[in-house]
Amino acid sequence: MMGRFRRQAGGSAAVEFALVAPIFFGLLFAILETALVFFASQVLETVTGDSARLILTGQAQEKKLTKEQFKAALCERVVALFDCSNGIFIDVRSFPSFQAINLTPPIDAENRKFVDDTQYDPGHAGDIVVVRVFYQWPLIVTGLGWNMSNLAGNQRLLSATAAFRNEPFE
Repeated sequence: MMGRFRRQAGGSAAVEFALVAPIFFGLLFAILETALVFFASQVLETVTGDSARLILTGQAQEKKLTKEQFKAALCERVVALFDCSNGIFIDVRSFPSFQAINLTPPIDAENRKFVDDTQYDPGHAGDIVVVRVFYQWPLIVTGLGWNMSNLAGNQRLLSATAAFRNEPFE
């Protein structure tokens, strides 16, 4: 009876698949999540660059846009992927020169929490302006050994930056 059992190979493919499937699907989902994070980061970068043109050309200053209005203009350019109601943080700061730029990372290294010290100062004509946009992206596959989170709670802080000198619009 044992000899007959050893000769049977009918279910070996199913057993082999059952052994390999968790690793395969874990790797597949990690690849998909990494691609989605990179895609979302590129979308955020593009939206930041497009929205920063409002400040660069003086439209934001001319219309006297507040931080919330600038955020709304940015969110109009976001087609999908982001929760604009409370997930996007905008930091706009002006400086007298490029050498004067001194920006601190928005992550508390000890607690791995996002530090919201954002400001909104679009500056005047000829000022150096840095526009930073942040989004806390939730991660799902981090429990399978692939962990790209840089915030507590399985989140990755996506950031996009645009630095420029305002045009002489005044």
